[in-house]
Amino acid sequence: MQWEVVIGLETHAQLTTASKIFSGSSTAFGAEPNLQANVLDLALPGTLPVLNRGAVQRAIQFGLAIGATVAQRSIFARKNYFYPDLPKGYQISQYEIPVVQGGTLTFVVQPKQGEPYVKTVNLTRAHLEEDAGKSLHEDFHGMSGIDLNRAGVPLLEIVSEPDMRSSAEAVAYAKALHSLVVWLGVCDGNMQEGSFRCDANVSVRPVGDTKLGTRCEIKNLNSFRFLEKAIEFEVRRQVELIEDGGAVVQETRLYDPDRDETRSMRSKEDAMDYRYFPDPDLLPLAISPEWIAQVKADLPELPGAMRERFVREYGLSDYEAQTLTASKALARYFEDVAKQVADRKAAANWSLGELSAALNESGVPAEQAPVSPSQLAGLIARVADGTINNKTAKDVFAALWAREGDSADAIIAARGLKQISDAGAIEKIVDEVLAANPKSVEEFRAGKEKAFNALVGQAMKATRGKANPQQVNEILRRRLAG
Repeated sequence: MQWEVVIGLETHAQLTTASKIFSGSSTAFGAEPNLQANVLDLALPGTLPVLNRGAVQRAIQFGLAIGATVAQRSIFARKNYFYPDLPKGYQISQYEIPVVQGGTLTFVVQPKQGEPYVKTVNLTRAHLEEDAGKSLHEDFHGMSGIDLNRAGVPLLEIVSEPDMRSSAEAVAYAKALHSLVVWLGVCDGNMQEGSFRCDANVSVRPVGDTKLGTRCEIKNLNSFRFLEKAIEFEVRRQVELIEDGGAVVQETRLYDPDRDETRSMRSKEDAMDYRYFPDPDLLPLAISPEWIAQVKADLPELPGAMRERFVREYGLSDYEAQTLTASKALARYFEDVAKQVADRKAAANWSLGELSAALNESGVPAEQAPVSPSQLAGLIARVADGTINNKTAKDVFAALWAREGDSADAIIAARGLKQISDAGAIEKIVDEVLAANPKSVEEFRAGKEKAFNALVGQAMKATRGKANPQQVNEILRRRLAG
C-alpha cells in the first residue's frame, strides 16, 4: 500500500520586545535561573496582568505580511495546565478569537530527488500568548529544578493547515517562516536560545484517501535538521505500526536526536482538556484601523514584493528570485552587487553560488561576509572584460574571502593571473599540445568527443589555467578540422 504523509506545523516565535508580555519585566537570555522571575510569573496573590503593546504591534506586522486578517477585536483566554513551570496553573493565550486569522506563505521546496518547486501553505491563525518556564532535569539527583526566567516571555504561536506532504516541505516552510519573522524584526530567530521552535503534527493515510489519519505531535524541535529527521522517523513508525495491524494513538512525542527516534511523552490533549475560558483579568484586545494602517505603512519591502521586483528589474528566474529573498541579508547583498555590474545574471549566480557556499561553510551571515558587494562586483567585471576566466575567478574569490587583497585587481596583479587572450600565443600552445598527444587526436577523429575534452584540459594545464577557454576551444577545433 502507498501512503501519503500529512503534516501541519505549530511554530512559536519569541517576539523581540524588551519586556515580558503581561508584566513588563526583563527578558534577557542567559541569566541565572529565576533572577528574572517576577510576581506574575510566581502567581503571587493580587497580581494583575497588563498587556505589552509592542507584542501586539509585532503580531499586526506578521499578519499583514502573510495577507491575513488582523482582528480588530480579539480575546485572551486561560489555557489550563497543571505543570510546575506554570505556577498560576494556566497560560494566558488566545483561543476563540485570535489576533491573526488566515494568511498564506509561499516558498521554494528542494526535494532530495527531483527539481525544486514552489509551494503555498495556508495558515490557520497566529495568536499571542505567554511562554512557560523551563523544567531542568540535570544535576538535581533524581529531582527537577524549575527556571521561571522564560515564563511570561511574549510568543506568537503560528499554526498552519495540514498542507505539507513531506519532511522537505515542512523544513522549507519552517525556514521560510523563520526568514520572514527575522526579516520583519518580530523575532530574532535564534533557535539555539529557543526564540524559534516548532511542533510538528504528523499523520499518514492511504494514497487517495481524503480522511485524515490519527496525528501525533512532536514537541519542541529547535533545529531544521531535527525537524526533518523527527518527521521522517515518525512517518516510518506510523506506517510500520499500521501495516503490522496496530493503530496510531493520538499523543505528544519528543524527538531524541541521540537515538534518532521519537518517544511518547503524554497522551495528546484536545482543546476541551485545556478548559479554555476568557481571562477575566484582561479586557478584549481592540486594534483600531488607524493602528493597522500605520503598521502597514511602516512595513519594509516584503519578500514577495521583492521577488517580483527582482524578476522584473533584473531579469532573474522565479527560482533565483525566490532563493535570494529567502534571506533579507542575502537579498540586500545581491542587489548591492547588481547595481554595480552590467550582468545582473552573473550577480545572481555568484550570490547564490560561491558566496552562499562560503557563507554556509563558515557560518557567517551575509552582512558580515569578508567579501563586500563592491569587491564581488569588481571580480565580476574582470570576468566580463576577459581579464580572467570563471575558473580563475573562483580562486580570486577565495583569496578575497581570506582577506589576501583589497580587490580582485590587486590579487590578479600580485598572482599574475591575467588571462591569456592573444590568439597567436594560444595557437602556439595548441599546436604543442596536438603534437604531444597524437593518440587523443586519433581518438577524436574516430568520433570520441571525450578526447577533445582531454586536449582542452592539456591546453589549459599548459597555460596554468590562464588561457581564454572559449578561444582554446575554437582554435583546437579549427586545428583538428584542418
